[in-house]
Amino acid sequence: MSADVGDRSRSRIRFVFDGKIREHETVDTTITVLDYLRTIAGKKATKEGCAEGDCGACTVAVGELVDGRMHYRAVNSCIQFLPMLDSRHLITLEDLARDGELHPIQEAMIARDGSQCGFCTPGFVMSMYVLSKEKPVPTICEIEDALAGNLCRCTGYGPIIEAARDRCKAAHERNLATARTEDMDQLRALQADERPLFVKAGDRSFQAPRSTEQLIACLKENPMATIVAGATDIGLWVTKRHMRLQHIISVGEVRELKQIVEETDRLVIGAAATYDELHAPLEAHHKDLGELVRRIGSQQVRNQATIGGNIANGSPIGDGPPALIALGAILVLNGIEGRRELPLEDFFVAYGKQDRSPGEFVEAVILPKLRPNQKFAAYKISKRFDQDISAVCGAFAVSIANGLVDDIRICFGGMAATPKRASACEAAIVGQPWSELTIEKAVVKLAADYAPMTDMRASSSYRSRVAANLLRKFLVETTQVDAGTRIIETVRSRDHA
Repeated sequence: MSADVGDRSRSRIRFVFDGKIREHETVDTTITVLDYLRTIAGKKATKEGCAEGDCGACTVAVGELVDGRMHYRAVNSCIQFLPMLDSRHLITLEDLARDGELHPIQEAMIARDGSQCGFCTPGFVMSMYVLSKEKPVPTICEIEDALAGNLCRCTGYGPIIEAARDRCKAAHERNLATARTEDMDQLRALQADERPLFVKAGDRSFQAPRSTEQLIACLKENPMATIVAGATDIGLWVTKRHMRLQHIISVGEVRELKQIVEETDRLVIGAAATYDELHAPLEAHHKDLGELVRRIGSQQVRNQATIGGNIANGSPIGDGPPALIALGAILVLNGIEGRRELPLEDFFVAYGKQDRSPGEFVEAVILPKLRPNQKFAAYKISKRFDQDISAVCGAFAVSIANGLVDDIRICFGGMAATPKRASACEAAIVGQPWSELTIEKAVVKLAADYAPMTDMRASSSYRSRVAANLLRKFLVETTQVDAGTRIIETVRSRDHA
């Protein structure tokens, strides 16, 4: 870190846990919250199931003060690095019972026989605890969304869902009655200190700048540093690939990168905005964007994963980029050489390679709003509906004038080494009537656009057939009233709580 920023930084990680402020200076910069709990703090209730953010057994609650109000999120502690807890409140299962009395969620799990082997139970309880804080009377779909990231091999989920339905309101009231004002006071004291975090452990470091200016200063000194946002992907580099990351720069505290600004004709999204924070703005933009976000990982993952991280990761099966590319999104990059903009589709060069130089970071995504004559849809195809990686993700935006296609953008994920537009297919549609005949001629061109691979998620032939059928589906939905092509609309209408 530059001398100016370094002089104004602090070297201790500080967070509120178990009723007191915890401070740590000489700690591994990539130790996970889970390993910290079990090996340093001596709190063994939180379990390790998968060490990759899939099973939810390690779920904890992390709270922070936002506009004077405590906001809690369920997160996977197995892939969150300890320094990311800085200036936050950590709650684990051990914190829920008070004075020998179980929390209402714990009581409900016992009454409903919601636990058998018990290994996954702490994670379920913590997910329900966070849900009860935010939604005292959740719908069945809200319960299922909150629990989709918690896997159980024993009970079949029914008793667990019933436990959440039974006691969320009582849990909410208990949460309010037992809220610790001292925890909030301690957090206020921590947040009042706005010095950036700079932790060193031997020859390794973790930096958390608080402004774009500080971030650029950090990158000038360490242009090859690993940039971390939510760590939902990079966390696995440590837990699964056992990588020893030398220098980490976290963008999660950079104020400018967390902003979401709605303008007249576009949405400007800071790269560090999480998918949970983006759900409502994107759903207001178009319902398919909201539904697509809801199916990106689990609630725990969406609470941490960022739009910038999803893009910078460059995965060919990331669900965000195809929809953004179809809508004509512009990517804003910034860094030691200055700021620049480029169409998002041009950012993805080849598999594992993006147009980003050392010392450069994703700053924002500019998402144009739909034009009056433009129609859009996005579809995610996966083996499992919730918390699964796409076999194919397709997104389409078409503009029609005087019965003819004025413009169309088609982008697929899972069909190539990068998220990629179907340029030959698009060319066959532009200038033609928006009709079944046009589409049947155009889907043939998809073979010129893509040569998909066969892997554990889908075969090449399946992917090719699905891509063609999704384009056909888009035509049906944009030309027929009440086409009845969305099973999800029926499923999501349930409200039994």
